[in-house]
Amino acid sequence: MSETSPRLRAVLDDIPTYKPGKSAETGGPVGYKLSSNENPYPPLPGVLESVTAAACSFNRYPDMACTGLMSELSERFGVPQSHLATGTGSVGVAQQLLQATSGPGDEVIYAWRSFEAYPIITRISGATSVQVPLTPGDVHDLDAMADAITDRTRLIFVCNPNNPTGTVVRREELERFLDRVPDDVLVVVDEAYREFIRDAQVPDGVELYRRRPNVCVLRTFSKAYGLAGLRVGFAIAHEPVAAALRKTAVPFGVSQLAQEAAIASLRAEDELLGRVGSLVCERTRVVEALRAQGWTVPETQANFLWLRLGERTMDFAAACEQAGVVVRPFPGEGVRVTIGEAEANDILMKVTEVFPKER
Repeated sequence: MSETSPRLRAVLDDIPTYKPGKSAETGGPVGYKLSSNENPYPPLPGVLESVTAAACSFNRYPDMACTGLMSELSERFGVPQSHLATGTGSVGVAQQLLQATSGPGDEVIYAWRSFEAYPIITRISGATSVQVPLTPGDVHDLDAMADAITDRTRLIFVCNPNNPTGTVVRREELERFLDRVPDDVLVVVDEAYREFIRDAQVPDGVELYRRRPNVCVLRTFSKAYGLAGLRVGFAIAHEPVAAALRKTAVPFGVSQLAQEAAIASLRAEDELLGRVGSLVCERTRVVEALRAQGWTVPETQANFLWLRLGERTMDFAAACEQAGVVVRPFPGEGVRVTIGEAEANDILMKVTEVFPKER
């Protein structure tokens, strides 16, 4: 038998595998998972029933065009169906965007630190990442991002709110940034956590898209809608971009179960808003408590918060795990903590109360 392996793309050698948030251990010391920005609530009313009914026919392929979901989204956002595209979560759609816009020799700009998948999917496409450091306040430095644009730039990600810091860019600064971006460069406003925003100065990306043909908006059903396990996201973009997304989509990628669950979730919006409101109240409670303890917590408009811990990051994550909650550490930088059940948040605050603020 030959020991020679099949040839693979050399670019894969240095690409890290995406690291999901660590799960709680069944029967172990960790009782709560605050590492993946998941919604702690069960499915919205009507969702489980819709999925159960759809499961009776999963011997058949799903509707590849996502006809019912596209119709619901078109009505919900007031956009033509031709301006919509679906995918396996917003990260799946983001990868489709890179396939459609960027390849070897092209550049993709995004803030750093931001969503962990951006450098992975950029390198998979063959393009070059241009990472622009966040400001000292952990916010996108849009002026520096605009300065980084070259004739090789094909796509720019603006994660708003930013993952993992929860910080936002507001309307005036984002509009000023968009004015500096050439019309042939696609700006992707990643709004995976849009439903948790309470700052009136943060623009709705859909409104930006209506006036700017080079703006694409990403949304997901994984966070506020609580469908993380079913993998369905979507983009709102003008027709040339949306059409390219449909071409680069994996055929039948969004399962029928996911489509039916998403439709049912959209129809349960009143209940959704109530749940999101409860999580926002918990967010306020936790942030205020941590600040009262002496922690510096950036203003967050997402369902998570950021603690910059530097070299103490892994020690803090270990202390949380020992106490019964698992958080998302970024070694040498800090931890992202999802706002979860009140009981889980209380455990977190017991850890932060005794953990040294600095050395």
